[in-house]
Amino acid sequence: MQDYQRIPGMIDHTLLKPQATAAQISRLCDEAVDFGFAAVCVNGSYVPLVAQALAKQDVKVCTVVGFPLGATDQQAKAYEAECAIEQGAQEIDMVINIGALKSGDLRTVHHDIASVVLACHAYDDVLCKVIIETVLLTDEEKIIACQIAKEVRADFVKTSTGFAGGGATVEDVSLMRSIVGDSIGVKASGGVRSLADAVAMIEAGATRIGASSGVAIAQEIAGNTASAPSDAGY
Repeated sequence: MQDYQRIPGMIDHTLLKPQATAAQISRLCDEAVDFGFAAVCVNGSYVPLVAQALAKQDVKVCTVVGFPLGATDQQAKAYEAECAIEQGAQEIDMVINIGALKSGDLRTVHHDIASVVLACHAYDDVLCKVIIETVLLTDEEKIIACQIAKEVRADFVKTSTGFAGGGATVEDVSLMRSIVGDSIGVKASGGVRSLADAVAMIEAGATRIGASSGVAIAQEIAGNTASAPSDAGY
């Protein structure tokens, strides 16, 4: 991959630490505008702040649902998504019911994902990304999760929350892309901290990158490799 200049436009600039302050979120928004990132991804309580900060910008407002465990009721997830959208969210990253998947309860997994997809698609131009938490799954389970997400018309499958002890790998991104084909996006998240990391994920099939180190990656692209890595948390 040689067209590095398009990478910032593929980055969801992310801060999901529970101790994140309003000042840090405001700075995240400013950075996203300055570097031309795709979206700002925050916890739900900060959606109104981000929506206001980005109201006249091209950067999307993204939030998480059922995060980070995925173990809440599907109706609660759908309601959480609806509330976030009403407050200005344009992209929803939902965590699947991981325990149901590992129990072989695919009916619950299907309804869980579909409920949030439907909540998102009831609005114009709201995307739903499905976090399958690859670090906790076998390859067979990853395949099943991606197949279900594709079947219920999710817009993306996403590797990780970044809170389960592991993040995106090239192997997982490649596997996920092989299952969903070209019909939906693949988001690599968790542990993508450098330009080399981002390039590897994109070459494996990622069309979006979730990272707290977006500024460092953008600065690498600009030739400024001396900047300190971000510790924002994702």
